[in-house]
Amino acid sequence: MPREGTGPDFIEALARGLDVITAFRPAQPEMTLADVAAATGLARPTARRILITLTELGYVRSSARGYLLTPRVLELGVAYVRSTGLWEIARPHLERLVERTNESCSIGQLDGSDIVYVARVAVPKIVTLAVQIGTRFPALPTSLGKVQLAALSQEELERVLAEPTRSGLTPRWRPEPEERDAELRQVRARGWALTDEQLAPGIRSVAAPLRDGDGRVIAGVNVNCHAAETPLETLLEHHLPLLLQAAGEISADFARLATVPHVTVPAPA
Repeated sequence: MPREGTGPDFIEALARGLDVITAFRPAQPEMTLADVAAATGLARPTARRILITLTELGYVRSSARGYLLTPRVLELGVAYVRSTGLWEIARPHLERLVERTNESCSIGQLDGSDIVYVARVAVPKIVTLAVQIGTRFPALPTSLGKVQLAALSQEELERVLAEPTRSGLTPRWRPEPEERDAELRQVRARGWALTDEQLAPGIRSVAAPLRDGDGRVIAGVNVNCHAAETPLETLLEHHLPLLLQAAGEISADFARLATVPHVTVPAPA
């Protein structure tokens, strides 16, 4: 049956195909036909046809126990990152920030009530939660999420946070609205956000907003560390000023890129 809230131009088959791709999770990278049907709510014959189609397109491969995604799925996410130009602009700044802090640094964007990592330069360390491009976490208990939620109007905030998380993670910090709003007011006032083991044990980070040429917050950039290795004082007194400098430079470069005229030259006949 078609899903509710869709118009006459909605392509149900495409939506079902995306449902199948997103049904594969880190905790369940290999799935049987029955697993896929149960996770998506599709009938087994429908799930089977979609899996066959995705296999022929190269996004899924069969295995001894079922099906696995292939690396080609990464092209879907990389196309988005490349289209924004954000990675090309941010990479040298992130690399320099990592060199100066010896901590992993990432850029994340708000997607519903979650943040999704779209750029990252990592330092090999043992952390509670593995992070890679495309990883999503609930936005509110993360520093990346806080700096973006703080930029929303109250109406937008309520609408965004009403959406269920798709991260599969239950955070440690689940504040009541009054505590939440007080936290976001503080973030808005000082221009940066801190999370100290609010998402998961051992995860501590600070984040600053990234802005476009009109001053709108388009993403967040953070410095992430392990609470047992990096004292809060080091994070705030040493890493934070470097982070704020990098955020300003990335935002300025992104704004400059938007002012450059883009001309398409036809290929010679």
